Amino acid sequence: MLRDSLRRLIRLLPLAAACVPASGCYYMHVAAGQMEMNRLRRPIAEVAANPATDESLRRRLEYAGLARDFAMTELGLPDNGSYRTYADLGRSYATWNLFAAPEFSVAPRRFCYPVAGCVAYRGYFSERRARNYALTLESRGFDVSVGGVAAYSTLGRFADPVLSTMLAYGDAQTAAVIFHELAHQVVYVAGDSAFNEAFAVTVEQEGLARWLDVQGRPEALAAWRRRRTVQAQAAALFAARREELRRLYASPLAPQAMRDAKRLAMRALAADLRALELQSGVPSGYGRWIEAGINNAELASVATYFGCVPGFERLLAGAGHDLPRFYAAVKTLAAAPPQQRRAAVCAVAPRG
Repeated sequence: MLRDSLRRLIRLLPLAAACVPASGCYYMHVAAGQMEMNRLRRPIAEVAANPATDESLRRRLEYAGLARDFAMTELGLPDNGSYRTYADLGRSYATWNLFAAPEFSVAPRRFCYPVAGCVAYRGYFSERRARNYALTLESRGFDVSVGGVAAYSTLGRFADPVLSTMLAYGDAQTAAVIFHELAHQVVYVAGDSAFNEAFAVTVEQEGLARWLDVQGRPEALAAWRRRRTVQAQAAALFAARREELRRLYASPLAPQAMRDAKRLAMRALAADLRALELQSGVPSGYGRWIEAGINNAELASVATYFGCVPGFERLLAGAGHDLPRFYAAVKTLAAAPPQQRRAAVCAVAPRG
């Protein structure tokens, strides 16, 4: 397994070297980060059997293994080497994702890669590198946002490990991340981040609801459903303000007047999110953005992950919550022209 992975990495290195002048060593950075993960991974069974392994880590790895089996047997997700090994990265996050958007646009800046196509963000294995490039884009007039990410996926091209960063947020979140990342191996459309992420979020949510039910944890399931409801409400608030700003940016207002109107809209969104938290008693997850001031890049990041989720949920309901039927329907959409694909799952549902 390791030998095959190294062969794949070696094939990537000439590409990385060729891209150095144009991308400031970005591809070499990604190749090195992937090589580090491959070097650190160990079979979960081997780590769990080691007497030196901390008992808490052993229990969490065993839980991750059970969730991985459930993903295969009950959710119809791929049966392969992914999430059968463990890697301790020794840091808080696996990667840091950078989103950017022009000052007067809600559309994210797109970053293009040989395999993944053009996506709405740029991932780094180093927070310093991510923030340095964010400063560069900011100096060019972009709104920027950098956030840590617990997981990292190679879309099945390598046997992705369970990472120490995935275990830091509780058992339920570990299972959710495994379901999400495996979903990317079922369907992935190069160049369509919003489609890919919303599909994976939908599988994650459906999978986690089933997993907590099977685990016989009604309190955890109820708490997750409360958080899920608030998450959906927060996403709807972001979507409404994003549409308001899209219209604003298309208007003939002078730059300073547009800047002032943008500031008021962002403050109104922050107030809406605070009110939602107060009413629900559940954190929205956007506290840091609220305090710092929300920007276009953050609107774009929420839209990328959650903008199309309601459409996928309708598709899942139409399939009777039968996951194989749902996957088949999504694969059909994935092969359709982009405009048709987005109209099917990313358009706002008609009000009845």
